[in-house]
Amino acid sequence: MGVEWKTRGAPGRNRAYQPEDSLEELAELAASAGAGIVERVIQSRPAPEAATLIGRGKVEELRAAVESGAVEVVIFDHDLTPTQQRNLEKAVDAKVIDRTQLILDIFASRARTREGRLQVELAQLNYLLPRLTGRGAEMSRLGGGIGTRGPGETQLETDRRRIARRIKKIEDALEGVRAGRALHRRRRSAVPLATLALAGYTNAGKSTLFNRLTQAEVPVDARMFATLDPTVRPLALPSRRRVLVSDTVGFIRNLPTTLVKAFRATLEEVTEAALVLHVVDVSAPSAAGHIAHVLKVLAEIGAAEIPQILVMNKVDRLPAGQADSETVGRLLREAGGCLEARGVALSALTGAGMDQLLAMIDEVLPLDPIVRAAFRLPAGDGATLALLHEFGRVTASRYAGEYCEVEAEIPESLKRRLEGRE
Repeated sequence: MGVEWKTRGAPGRNRAYQPEDSLEELAELAASAGAGIVERVIQSRPAPEAATLIGRGKVEELRAAVESGAVEVVIFDHDLTPTQQRNLEKAVDAKVIDRTQLILDIFASRARTREGRLQVELAQLNYLLPRLTGRGAEMSRLGGGIGTRGPGETQLETDRRRIARRIKKIEDALEGVRAGRALHRRRRSAVPLATLALAGYTNAGKSTLFNRLTQAEVPVDARMFATLDPTVRPLALPSRRRVLVSDTVGFIRNLPTTLVKAFRATLEEVTEAALVLHVVDVSAPSAAGHIAHVLKVLAEIGAAEIPQILVMNKVDRLPAGQADSETVGRLLREAGGCLEARGVALSALTGAGMDQLLAMIDEVLPLDPIVRAAFRLPAGDGATLALLHEFGRVTASRYAGEYCEVEAEIPESLKRRLEGRE
């Protein structure tokens, strides 16, 4: 069930997202969750109706469609308030869920690691908390003694307190996950390796591109949100520089704020990257809308200022000549973004255009010039000495008592990380 709000303006105005496209995406999400679509309905209204969102007449029409098609679930392409959800379920006599609940269900079925399960559970509990309903006075618990003869504590209040405790416990556990990720990033930053983050709309081909770049074996699935847990792998560029590539969760239109908050630990992999590879399915009719939504989420998580390369994937699905250099500017203008991004057209499936992407990464990544530096290290600091030998060229070294004086030619990034030992 889709709802389009009537707004002022000329009919047929250019919009990045049409209601039909949004409903088609909802159908893909439902299919990913294992549902079979019986019927699709779009209603145009000037404003939402407080009790049911869609109004009494449309509710009756929806009830008739549910009865005639033996429908078990009605999915709304719009967030429903708890009151609207209860009223609709009572009116149509079927289970009613909204877009957020559907996405949460998909995430719950795809989470594999402990971190992923914690993040999904946190989002589900934050979604559930305002939707709890009490069961009346029969669920009240009375206390003993004088002054406790009132209605007591209702089951609703008990459930709310239990959920609040669980949310606090999960948030504490995720803070530990964030600390662990920060520690891993610090360890990775101890060597001069830049990190590239793959970001983009769900089902744009990020995992296929990740496997093509790094020869990894990340599971690839045509269903939406196939990748929830980030993976980091090394990559050697044509200039022989080594970088790390991180595959992240896909974005989607109207990504629930509860998910953005819950997946903060995962999305920090994007905010800490030196370069974002913004992957877009160029064969999708709503490619410009996808770019706009990804840019919006990147801005929300504080990654809007990171340099980007627009990777126009799946050109093998386009007629020859359509994915040219002008396509980048056109897509960005249609998306309404002010992003000054370089672009490259490729097919992660066939490998066409991969050489151009690697060359562009080499060109866009900040240069790491070689500089001369002298260090005075404790004689037992073999780890730092090994770094200097592995990532630079040691030109002279001598031991003086408990210290080792070293002269070396090393990348500037490594020199900055070793400041204080010179």
